[in-house]
Order: sequence, then C-alpha cells, then structure tokens
Amino acid sequence: MGTFETLRANVGKFDLSSKTLLMPEMSRAGSRLFVSAFRSFGITVQLMETYTGLHLGKQLTSGKECFPCQVTLGDLLAHLDKEKARLGTGFRPEDYLYFMAEANGPCRFGMYNKLHRIILDSVDGLSKTRIASITSKDSYGLGGLMAPEARQDFRRTGYLVLVIGDVLDRILWRTRPYEKEKGLAEAHFEESIAIMSQAVEAHGCRKRFRPILETLGNVARRARSVIDPAIPPKPLIGMIGEIYLRSHRPSNQEIIRLLEEHGAEVVNASIAEWINYVSYENMRNDRRGLIVALRRGDPGALWRHAKSWLFHATEITYQYLRQRQVYRRVRRHLPVHPDHPIGHLERRLDSDRLFSFDIGTEACLSIGGALEYAAGGFDGIVNVFPFTCMPSTMTSAVLKPVMDRLQLPYMDSAYDGAFQPNREAAVRTFMYQAHQHQRERLARGASPKH
Repeated sequence: MGTFETLRANVGKFDLSSKTLLMPEMSRAGSRLFVSAFRSFGITVQLMETYTGLHLGKQLTSGKECFPCQVTLGDLLAHLDKEKARLGTGFRPEDYLYFMAEANGPCRFGMYNKLHRIILDSVDGLSKTRIASITSKDSYGLGGLMAPEARQDFRRTGYLVLVIGDVLDRILWRTRPYEKEKGLAEAHFEESIAIMSQAVEAHGCRKRFRPILETLGNVARRARSVIDPAIPPKPLIGMIGEIYLRSHRPSNQEIIRLLEEHGAEVVNASIAEWINYVSYENMRNDRRGLIVALRRGDPGALWRHAKSWLFHATEITYQYLRQRQVYRRVRRHLPVHPDHPIGHLERRLDSDRLFSFDIGTEACLSIGGALEYAAGGFDGIVNVFPFTCMPSTMTSAVLKPVMDRLQLPYMDSAYDGAFQPNREAAVRTFMYQAHQHQRERLARGASPKH
C-alpha cells in the first residue's frame, strides 16, 4: 500500500468499541480524566506512560519536526514494545487504535498523525495499528468513532472533564507556592486526580454532572488546608505558548516548579481555551460564509452556513456555561484564577491592532492571553514552546516590544529535549524583574484581578 493510500485507509475515524485506544499524555490531570470519560462510555483505553521512549521518537525522526511529535511518537513505540513483551504471541497490533487529533491551519500539529502513520508502516509488525483522529475542521466531531446516540453525551462529558482537569491544575498552582509543608500540594493534586477520575467513570456516561461537581467542590475545600496564610503573596506569572509544551511537565522540564522555586505563583493557559477557540473560530468562519452567500444571492450556501453557525454558537454557549459552572464551584472555596472568553481576546487584539484572528494559530490566543495577564495585574509573562514553533515565534516577535512598552517582564522558554545550562540563570533574572514589578505594583496599591 502506497503512502497516500495508507494515510487515507489507516488514519481517520474508526469504531472504538472493539479496540484498545492508546492515549498520549499531555496535561497530567486532564489526560487521566479524559481516559476516565472514555471508560465511563465503555471504551477500553490505556493512558501511555510518557517521556520514557523519547530516544525512539528521536531515532526515527529527522529533528526538524515539532518536539511534541517526537515525544508522542516515542510514547507510542515504547508502549507497543511493552505490550509485545507483556502479551507475547498474543500481541495483535490490529487490536489497538492510537489516538492523535489534528488541527487545521499553518501549524505542524496537523501533520503529526501523518508522520506517525508513515513510521508505524516502516516498523516491523505495527502497520496494522491504525490511528484514530479527530479534527478541528468539524470541531472535533466524533462521527465514526462512537455510536450516534453516544456522541453528544460524550462531547459534553469530555468537555466537562477537560475543564475540571484545568481547574485541578489551577488548584495545584494556587496552593503549591504557599503550602505549609513541602509536598502537601502535590500529594493533594495526585489524590484529587484519583478521586475525580472515579467520579467521572461512575457518572460520566449518564451525564450525572451534579455528583461530579460536588466531588470537585470537596476537593477544592480540602485544598485550603494546604495553604499557610502567613506566606505573603508572590509575584504572579502568566504562562502562554504552545498547548502541549506548556501542559506537558516532562517536556517543559517542570518550568512551573522552577519558577515557583524562585518565588513565583504561576497561572498557565488552559486546555479548554483551545477547544473554545476552535468552536469560536468555526462560528466566525460561518459568519463570513453567511455574508458571502448574501452578497452572491446563494440561498443554498446561506442555509448551510446559517445551520452551521447556529450549531457552533450553541456549542460555545454551552461550553462557556459549563466552564463558568465548574469555576464557580471551586472558587466558593479557593480563589483560583478564572478563564477568559475567546471573543474577549479577539477584541483585545483588534483594539491594539497587534495581531488578527484571521491569521489563526495559537499565536492569537497567546498574544491575547498575554494582554489579558497584563491587564489583570500580573508581574511577568513566560512563553513556552517547542524550538522552531512558528506560532510561538510570531508570538515572541509581537510581544517583546509590547511587554517592553508596558514594562512587564517577559521570557521566552523554548524546548527540544536538550537541557540548556543557562535556563536557571534566565529564570533567576526574570524572577528578579518580576519581584521588582510586584513591589512597584504594591506601592501603587494595585492588586491582581482574581
């Protein structure tokens, strides 16, 4: 089978019901909860151990790929090697589906699953392992993966657990810099993931969200006991950048913990931000399509775009409703930082004429997110991304002069798997500036917006 034929035949939407789904890890909390959501719907799924097969990923790539592509490829090959060893002659590569989503637009993420497919076809015995993929083109629709009656329920449960994963991360970042005893916040985080995973698996398929949210409220209430109220507020650092690198702790070499060790409290951009952006962007594209159809007098196109616009508008309204519901439940007990609506980011970009949603990519989210942090009284911005990442390089080019004008400390942090000896020196310098910014902010009587 030729390259193009195998990409068509072995990458796409395949029925999950009779296969074992292999899930790569990105955000520790979000990935584990997402796996629990799949299990709640009767899908057999394995969350692959991460960052143990990086040598395999690098061995079979050229080095020009986006770093997360190498990480996820290594995770897959290492996991399948372990499955071969575990099952022996009972190992059947066709029993597995590897989950790798994709996105539209000028970003290499859309090519991960294509390259993974080519490499699987070149490795002995793995050509029959297919790749299950969903795409941003249809807002990550599940057609072909699940039975029609389960798709909408899973989308709603899946979105809820991604937001809960974001909130568990924010609980960790809110408590760890102020913990009474070293290790308490991390222990609470791991315990919380286990508790929430059980709740999601028990209630997710029936959309019984109330007990899930009640469990989350209990988790947030217990998190308060971790905090030592005598520790004064620390400089608040906002993190932006490429979604995988800023979320995957091994790949970014625990950059949040390193910043905390030098006196920071960090808030990272959420995973839900990207899902909201995809729905918002599809709605935006349909609005443009409606205008074009009206000008051309094309009733067929007008009707198609109107239906699609209504679907995406309803979708993002639902997502914001659920997101606010989750954050409200947690903020009753702990003042974690809320998330921002995507339309608000677009208005910030438009008002400053710095960038445009017409260009797309994560750059519009990162630039808009940095402006939100700046307006919210943060003391510094960190841009985390894979080495040579195009959207994040654009972000850096736009933000550096802007942050300089705002006199807000800014740091780029690029990764390719190598350990840079000057990383800690750069963090020390950045955090010295952030401490100065905090002192000046407090002298003016300004406080961050929670």
